Amino acid sequence: MTMRFVRSLLCSAAVVSFAIPAVQAADTLSQPVGVALQQAQSALAAHNYAKAMDAVNEADAVAGKSAYEDYTIAQMRAAVASQAGNVAQATAAYEKLIASPRTPRNLKNQMLMSEGSMAYNAKDYPRAAAAIQRYLKEAGPNPAMETLLAQSYYLQKDYAHTLSVLTPIVSRTVKAGQKPVESQLQMLAASATALKDSTTATHAYVLLATYYPKKEYWALLLHELVVNTKIPASLQLDVYRIRLAVGDISTARDFMEMTEIAMQGHMPQLALDLMNQGYQQGVLGQGAEAPRQARLKAMVEKTVAAKKESIEADEKSALAQTSGNELLNVGYNYVTFGQAAKGLALMQQAITKGVTDPNIARLHLGLAQMQAGNKAEAIQTLKSVAGDNGAYDIAQLWVLRLGQAPAKH
Repeated sequence: MTMRFVRSLLCSAAVVSFAIPAVQAADTLSQPVGVALQQAQSALAAHNYAKAMDAVNEADAVAGKSAYEDYTIAQMRAAVASQAGNVAQATAAYEKLIASPRTPRNLKNQMLMSEGSMAYNAKDYPRAAAAIQRYLKEAGPNPAMETLLAQSYYLQKDYAHTLSVLTPIVSRTVKAGQKPVESQLQMLAASATALKDSTTATHAYVLLATYYPKKEYWALLLHELVVNTKIPASLQLDVYRIRLAVGDISTARDFMEMTEIAMQGHMPQLALDLMNQGYQQGVLGQGAEAPRQARLKAMVEKTVAAKKESIEADEKSALAQTSGNELLNVGYNYVTFGQAAKGLALMQQAITKGVTDPNIARLHLGLAQMQAGNKAEAIQTLKSVAGDNGAYDIAQLWVLRLGQAPAKH
């Protein structure tokens, strides 16, 4: 039987785009094999997959077949099994074809891709993951197949492997200045949450809020910030402040805790500003806790007055220190007292001098610039914040917020 017939037979199956290798002298089909394969083709065209596979098996049962006949039968078996949705038989046929020297490298890669796709569509996710991994190893990067691999892991609830696939993909995309795929970010966030990896979950929600600014992403992001146990005490006030800016603070308890943290950080004017906002919103000064709140406010006001008296001495002492930690705080206090130019200069000097955490320092410098009304400078500074302790994520939220509406602080 001629190669022309074989080409027609396989192309008409229209299942897998097999390219028949170059014709060799011995590349012919015997009458029994050719007739059986023709019957298989007719049954396949009629979508009678059982009959088609019986015919393929009949061809395979012929004794003394040539290597070419074995190869052609495997091609038809792959075509029939693929259309019938029989992943196991299709995969076995593909493996035989992939192992054959008759199959060009590009077609072997296509077959590996088909193995993964078929298994995925059949919801055989372990088989899909294995096939896709092999494809990526042999064929190289492929965004669509990488996503399918992540989905295969995710649907198995193998969240650790999901993260291992998605994290570099998302990172490369962002670094290239491109927009990450929303479904990839959703899987990244959900997988991290399932693994109790608050840092990764927070970062994923930051990216979702950045590229897909939906209300539900902001809500989930703020929740992740609140429950993230890796965020240090030095950032707790910053978590409160971004929540306040986006309208997620509404209880007297939150305002009181913000005030207390600011006081503990030796930022009395900031504490007073936060309390005043609570009073302006009608959250403070109401109910049975009003007297206690009033006493705290009076104490804060007294501390503000004392700090204004001592600020120059504080500055002199901070300048004499080896590190810039105290100077950073002094500079921020100057900004809150209305001396923005001096305060910002001291904060920048402190960072240059050296601080415990440069990223937290740049975050606070950005917030001070924002408070001073230097929005463009604030955004530039906040974009320079890096790290994995929450400072980066909080900074990115402020960048988002500053681009959406006038900032509250």
